[in-house]
Amino acid sequence: MTTILDKVRALIGRLSPASICDDCITDKLELSVRQHAHHKTRELAGEHDFERHIAPCAICGETKTVIRHKGR
Repeated sequence: MTTILDKVRALIGRLSPASICDDCITDKLELSVRQHAHHKTRELAGEHDFERHIAPCAICGETKTVIRHKGR
């Protein structure tokens, strides 16, 4: 079974090295609550190769807290 964390990780990986915000993750994955995305991106930010920072989102273009996979 694919978890929300797996889906968030996969989406961020597909966009690498671009960054994506929690709001766009919520929209792209059709999550019911933005907090799901926020919680999972904070969890991923603690892992090697993921970083949260302030930058433009590759999807909506707004400058805010985004996450990216920097492993590529």
